[in-house]
Amino acid sequence: MSTPFGLDLGNNNSVLAVARNRGIDIVVNEVSNRSTPSLVGFGQKNRFLGEAGKNKQISNIKNTVESLKRIIGLDYNDPDFEKEAKYFQAKLVKLENGKIGAQVRLAGEQATFSATQLVAMFINKVKNTVVDETKANITDVAIAVPAWYTEEQRYAVADAARIAGLNPVRVVNDVTAAAVTYGVFKSEMPEGEQKPRIVAFVDIGHSTYTCSIGAFKRGELKILGTAYDKHFGGRDFDRAITEHFADEFKTKYKIDIRENAKAYSRVMTGAERLKKVLSANTAAPFSVESVMNDIDVSSQLTREELEQLVKPLLERVTDPVTKALAQANLKAEEVDFVEIVGGTTRIPCLKNAISEAFGKPLSATLNQDEAIAKGAAFICAIHSPTMRVRPFKFEDIHPYSVSYFWDKQEEDEDNLEVFPARSAFPSTKMITLHRTGDFTMKAKFTNSKELPAGLPTEIAKWEITGVQIPEGQTSVPVKLKLRCDPSGLHTIESAYSVEDVKVQEEVPRAEDAPEDTEPEYREVTKTVKKDDLTIVAHTFALPAEELNALIEKENELFSQDKLVAETEDRKNALEEYIYTLRGKLDEEYAPFASDDEKAKLRDMLAKAEDWLYDDGYDSTKARYIAKYEELASLGNMIRGRYLAKEEEKRQALRQKDEAAKMAAMAEKMAAERKAQAEKQNEAKPDAEGDIDLD
Repeated sequence: MSTPFGLDLGNNNSVLAVARNRGIDIVVNEVSNRSTPSLVGFGQKNRFLGEAGKNKQISNIKNTVESLKRIIGLDYNDPDFEKEAKYFQAKLVKLENGKIGAQVRLAGEQATFSATQLVAMFINKVKNTVVDETKANITDVAIAVPAWYTEEQRYAVADAARIAGLNPVRVVNDVTAAAVTYGVFKSEMPEGEQKPRIVAFVDIGHSTYTCSIGAFKRGELKILGTAYDKHFGGRDFDRAITEHFADEFKTKYKIDIRENAKAYSRVMTGAERLKKVLSANTAAPFSVESVMNDIDVSSQLTREELEQLVKPLLERVTDPVTKALAQANLKAEEVDFVEIVGGTTRIPCLKNAISEAFGKPLSATLNQDEAIAKGAAFICAIHSPTMRVRPFKFEDIHPYSVSYFWDKQEEDEDNLEVFPARSAFPSTKMITLHRTGDFTMKAKFTNSKELPAGLPTEIAKWEITGVQIPEGQTSVPVKLKLRCDPSGLHTIESAYSVEDVKVQEEVPRAEDAPEDTEPEYREVTKTVKKDDLTIVAHTFALPAEELNALIEKENELFSQDKLVAETEDRKNALEEYIYTLRGKLDEEYAPFASDDEKAKLRDMLAKAEDWLYDDGYDSTKARYIAKYEELASLGNMIRGRYLAKEEEKRQALRQKDEAAKMAAMAEKMAAERKAQAEKQNEAKPDAEGDIDLD
């Protein structure tokens, strides 16, 4: 049985949650943090994923790729990439398919990985974190992504999960996942015909600002409107602070950190810490040692100065709120509560700006960092055939209208708007077309002018074959089941031809007819299913062959990482054994080894140490094991004598303790017998046998 896994795929950090123990738990990583850095690094032998990549980021900056969620499924020539490129220190390149990849050095060789592969590497890492922490079987995952993700990006994330060995049961909008957490765990929701509770969710994370309006009833959620600013987040505040200090240091210390990637990255890391300190304090110092050219820098910043630096950002706060309310056909005063999630919403000036946009105080009843991951885990649990969860139905909203187009054969029309803008999904529609033969269908956005710049109009294409035209007819009716699935992906679930057949149907008897009246029949025409048609989909999903090749590549890299880690463990174990055994040989092991054995073992230890720091510094796992066993062959013999003597001492001590216990017990029993005898003597009559009762 698979434990449901929810992943909040963040730009800076990701949060992992699982549904178990009649609840939802956040999974801590290998260093007990409740979130994991979302980045991938590459080294001389292996990859550095998550925390390991973060620890090496400054020294390995050109080989570390972060902000993975911003480039997956994105074209290299996309207008968004122009804005994103400034946040990357690694070399990003254009792949043959026009997508974005990263060019890095791995194991001494140049390698290029697609953004989908990079995300798959990270997902594989966090999957194994969950497995190691929970000791559970993990196969299914629900992944929370930004509401502005295109269909192509959603397919790319699902493919990344498959490359990592997971089944993506749903790709869900992150704010919707937070709203699910709110709806599932909040009590006293409206029921029946009562007015629904209207809640606005404002999520500002590391790179994105999203506002969604939800309507709640008990066990039910409907998203009414969603709007966003995809280039507004905590990193913009960090960058504003960094640019401020870059100008200051250029004047004050005559250095330009913009010319040095490592220096700029270190200052930005410090700027992020400073931003958090200023959320609780009105002023804070700032310093970085040896930032560049061996120069230490220091300064300070006040909260008021920070607010001036980010004033252009604060002026953009109202726009997503206004758009989300307009899409929901609501006014700000009709919103009952405003819930904030995302770490950046802790900044005081930003909280004030959000509160002013709605004209009401804010609520923070959800965990701002973990609500999305918990919602994703619950959604994954809904899909589990073996886990019982409380009933909860939720619907998201189509941002743009989608129409289906087909080959024009006998119809007057060749397209139909199937999923209008602001309609709910998941949803299914049945349509009937008269076809003269095999045909092609396409899903496209209805109004191209409404789309963001760079977003392709066409969504998917299907080839439908197997249409059989009955003799004497020129066409056949074909029914198609069109669906926008729970992940927001547009599909054709089924296609089949139908035919009209005449059948005999019993005529209902009149109420006053005798019971022995013979039944009457009439001939009626019914439409029934005739032939299932073959559907070949052309979507943004990776072809099976390419997907399998990437799965094999990831397994190969994972095995290499595992081998490197195990080799390092064996090397460390050998080094520790050399120093531990040498110390014990002069102390507790000394009485249990002859002079010859000591001399021989010391010589072996010295040679092993020399080898370890010379020829064996970069050896194989097998060689380290062999060296360890060579030393242990003599060391364990001496250790065995020591342990045998220690066991003798423990045995003797146990016997002594047992003897002492037996003696104490005998003494106690003797004392009890003596006391009993004295008591009996006191109760005997005097010598004459008279007992005075007066």
